[in-house]
Amino acid sequence: MGNASLSGQLVPQLALLTNLQYLELYANNLSGHIPVYLENLTNLVSLDLYFNNFDGPIPDALGKLFKLRFLRLYSNNLSGSIPMSLTNLYSLKVLDLSSNRLSGPVPHNGSFSLFTAVSYANNLDLCGPITEKPCPGSSPPAVSSPDGDGKPNIGAIVGGVVAVWCYYLLLW
Repeated sequence: MGNASLSGQLVPQLALLTNLQYLELYANNLSGHIPVYLENLTNLVSLDLYFNNFDGPIPDALGKLFKLRFLRLYSNNLSGSIPMSLTNLYSLKVLDLSSNRLSGPVPHNGSFSLFTAVSYANNLDLCGPITEKPCPGSSPPAVSSPDGDGKPNIGAIVGGVVAVWCYYLLLW
């Protein structure tokens, strides 16, 4: 039912379709929040709600759709953070949350370790290593020493400065 000129909100009766595997309602004029009752669609393999007018948060309940392989919610007005529950969807192969109004850190564990920055593009308030935008309150990465303890090697820094100073003294 993609690109079918549908409008309005998703109806609760949708939750009765427990054997549904593909919910493809992309490129319509659907609005409102993505309903929590979609968690009842436990056989869902593909959830395509992109190019609509959904708003509000991504429901944490979508993390119960363990058979989900495709989750495409791009080009809506979704806001809030990305639910950590989605990182438990180990069957997830395609994720696109781009072009929304999402905020906060991008998870990088579980299934989310597979996805690149393209999955989150055009969400100005997302942060974390994959976005190359540090999250507020996070510290910059430390310069590690050769022994790998994570602390700067002050001796090496001082030695380098002294060597450069001596070199310039010799040239002078």
